[in-house]
Amino acid sequence: MAATILESLAIPCSRPGLSTSVTSGRSAAAPLATLSQFKGLRASPCRQIAVSARSTARSRSIRRRDVVCEVQGQEAALSVPDVTKSTWQSMVLESDLPVLVEFWASWCGPCKMIDPVVGKLSKEYEGKIRFYKINTDDNPDIATQYGIRSIPTMMIFKNGEKKDAVIGAVPEGTLVSCIDKFV
Repeated sequence: MAATILESLAIPCSRPGLSTSVTSGRSAAAPLATLSQFKGLRASPCRQIAVSARSTARSRSIRRRDVVCEVQGQEAALSVPDVTKSTWQSMVLESDLPVLVEFWASWCGPCKMIDPVVGKLSKEYEGKIRFYKINTDDNPDIATQYGIRSIPTMMIFKNGEKKDAVIGAVPEGTLVSCIDKFV
């Protein structure tokens, strides 16, 4: 049902890569696109904002509440591959390159905040360091083995050994300085 509702919305395109859908009160001059044109993008949680629109019949302002959903840009949708207990040895410990592993869970808000940053860095450091993520709910043995007590935790491995760890949703610069020590 949600997909049907989203597909029926018109989306004013203010600039490439970032679009906003407004349920009512949009200008007829705004360029429009449908959600189906944004393949591979994901919508962020909706929020309500106050919108002021001028009535063409009257010169006074009309205030109303509209629901607005943002579609995140392509760079935010970069996906980091998952690693599991069965692939841990071959993908992380036996890697010829350094590996950054993000320990996360689907219910974790800070994990969702850091995910686009890790995705962006995986593209920037492609060929120099590998990026993976592991769901701590699905793989508690690995999380326990490495002493994960808080998520998100980004851990760097080199030659099969844990070298460094960054805990929490930290700024991009913090992750970059940590990664640069090992590439």
